Amino acid sequence: MDHCGLHPPTSAQHPLMAHTHCDYFSAISYPKVAELCLRVNKLSKSSVVYEVALFEKDVEQVKAVGEFVHVFVDRATQRPNANGMNSQLRHGLEKLLVAESPSKL
Repeated sequence: MDHCGLHPPTSAQHPLMAHTHCDYFSAISYPKVAELCLRVNKLSKSSVVYEVALFEKDVEQVKAVGEFVHVFVDRATQRPNANGMNSQLRHGLEKLLVAESPSKL
């Protein structure tokens, strides 16, 4: 939020959750420490697809993977802006964008 200039309660544009899902593989039990990794898989004009992976600290096996789609809308209209998300928001999200690998199909 700091890098994107986003303050959801007051920003002119804010995210709406359009889709979410989680694939669960195994548990983490207290007192183990959880680590989360976040990346942007797709950045469109008004939307972003995030992927979050949950790991147990110092263990390579992923415990869960979630996907979240946010659509950024104008606060006044609750609709995407015709110009898309603002440039500061886009620039911050681009820092987390993972380059697509070429398809093998």
